[in-house]
Amino acid sequence: MPIRQKLEDAAILLPDEVDLLTKVFAATSVQGETDADREKRASRIIANYQLGIRDETELAELSRRPLGR
Repeated sequence: MPIRQKLEDAAILLPDEVDLLTKVFAATSVQGETDADREKRASRIIANYQLGIRDETELAELSRRPLGR
């Protein structure tokens, strides 16, 4: 699962943080999504979490949007 690897690479997180991010990742999956799409979605979830967003619903909503540059 892409998000587990990314979480291991991102930083030290507590188990409940990993559980939250994994839950958001699972809840936002889209049928027919490519590996690249999953990687991008996992990156968006982690990036938003690192920006301080801790609400599960908000993380899920933001994961559907491209990262701002």
